[in-house]
Amino acid sequence: LSPDDNPDVEGAVAAEAGPAGHSETSAKPVSVLLEEAIQFKTKGNAFYKQKNIRSAIGHYHRALLVLRGLDSTVMAPVKGFGPEKPPLSLEQEALLRNTQVDCYNNLAGGCIFEKVDSTRVLEYSLRVLQWQPGNVKALYRAGVATLEMGDAQTAKQYLTQVCKEQPNDANVRKHLQRAEEKLNRELQKERAMYQGMFSSSSKDGTAERDLSVGLDQEQQVT
Repeated sequence: LSPDDNPDVEGAVAAEAGPAGHSETSAKPVSVLLEEAIQFKTKGNAFYKQKNIRSAIGHYHRALLVLRGLDSTVMAPVKGFGPEKPPLSLEQEALLRNTQVDCYNNLAGGCIFEKVDSTRVLEYSLRVLQWQPGNVKALYRAGVATLEMGDAQTAKQYLTQVCKEQPNDANVRKHLQRAEEKLNRELQKERAMYQGMFSSSSKDGTAERDLSVGLDQEQQVT
């Protein structure tokens, strides 16, 4: 596989996100780096539309790698390595965040398409929700991921929010119904368990009373 076809390049992203990766991009102006990231994202979108998800994922990771060098929340711990870039303008900051949101959202969608572990889908979706708590795509994918992971309660919370925004979406209602059915099954199971415990306690109490009566009678006979 070529680097563009590698669906899991997070090791490379992590390795290059430190001082070395910062110094390689520090010579370029912010506007150039933002444009590079957008180009990677655009190419990723083209691959995504062609159902070439593996190549799409590779390009989204490349875009995010470029953006990490501009993200003040990421680069703060490695200040002092190489020349510092001037702060981003409000417009550039918004462009950076929106591009990050698009890439992480599309990565989550690609992971669902490729049937990647749901924990990865949830991780990407939560990154989006960190910046945009009301992002419908991220809420939906976080709901689907947590449902697949067995957390029906959290899934219901996510999917209920999505349902308020898209009440006629059949997929959203389907997964919300799945979450509710799972919760109902868990509730019935819990009730049956407690009922069994109370029933057992009641029987034990009756047995103890019977034993007590027997002992009293025995003492009287003696």
